[in-house]
Amino acid sequence: MTTVRKGQAPAKLGRNEFHLQFRRTFQDPGYDALENELAAIEAVAWDAYQDGRKAPRTVKAGPGFADPDYDLSIDWKAARDRLLEAEQHQKNPDTKSRILIINASARNDGSCPGEISKSWRMSEMAREIIEADGIEADILDLSLINSDYDRHIHPCKGCVSTAMPLCHWPCSCYPNHAERQVNDWMNEIYERWVLAHGVIIITPVYWYQTPGVLKQMIDRLVCADGGNPDPSSTQGKKAEIAKQIERDGWEYPKHLAGRAFGLIVHGDVAGIEGVRRSLSDWLEWMGLISSGSFGQLNRFIGYYESYADSHETFDADHAVQEEARNVARAVAIAVGEVRAGRVAVASQNLKQPRPK
Repeated sequence: MTTVRKGQAPAKLGRNEFHLQFRRTFQDPGYDALENELAAIEAVAWDAYQDGRKAPRTVKAGPGFADPDYDLSIDWKAARDRLLEAEQHQKNPDTKSRILIINASARNDGSCPGEISKSWRMSEMAREIIEADGIEADILDLSLINSDYDRHIHPCKGCVSTAMPLCHWPCSCYPNHAERQVNDWMNEIYERWVLAHGVIIITPVYWYQTPGVLKQMIDRLVCADGGNPDPSSTQGKKAEIAKQIERDGWEYPKHLAGRAFGLIVHGDVAGIEGVRRSLSDWLEWMGLISSGSFGQLNRFIGYYESYADSHETFDADHAVQEEARNVARAVAIAVGEVRAGRVAVASQNLKQPRPK
């Protein structure tokens, strides 16, 4: 048995520390009149925290799981069932093609920046091209994390680095009701990826990297690449069991393989090519299919020019606007070719000598 290393996590909060942490949410004076009600709710939250009631509502796993009697989180079970339905819909040759357009800029006019992003504008350009081709377009605007009430993509906890079978598909780390890690957006995002036949990511460069909102989603998609669709096989998060399953041999299923992808990466000083390459490498690792040279774009918009005038600069750059539209056209063509069976993914018929 592989050793499970311990000793990093701090002790759980004491009662007074928990009180201070819990009450930070309720600083508005409007809550002052509800002191008794808040105290009662806090008492329940403290009890749940002490007991570690991560999934207080469960359902038996049932047939098809390694342990049919295992108590699955109702949140996870519902998400898993939706993904199975989405996969059937996506694989049905009679369904309309669908392309997921991901706006990865953290900026929108409903939060502190007070202005829409150029990535959003390019997302709309891509949508118009795709819909004109008779394809469904689904825009996933990741900036909503910053402007919507209590919307979150919680961070990846790194289960895969303990053992791949401990990383469940879809992710079972959230919601964790005991620690108030709730209102996680990823179950909806997983479903939208599964429904798509193609994906276009449109992103600016922040400090030589992708924006944090995109990186959060990328990290949480690790379960799509080798993730375990059966939490009962690991009895939830039992590291010892997961390690043994991996040592016995794990197939690393690629749950999103075969979808076409395109990329638009833009910046104003540096980093665009490195970000575009890293995104392309990540998507190809997951088994997605590049849409060719027209399907990947990295461009400077207003190189070393004023931030304040960046939209006007983009207005005047008709070439980059058309290049962005070409990415959408390339992905639409690739989706048609893949669905018609004219694009073979060579790696699918080969055995990976070092799967991971």
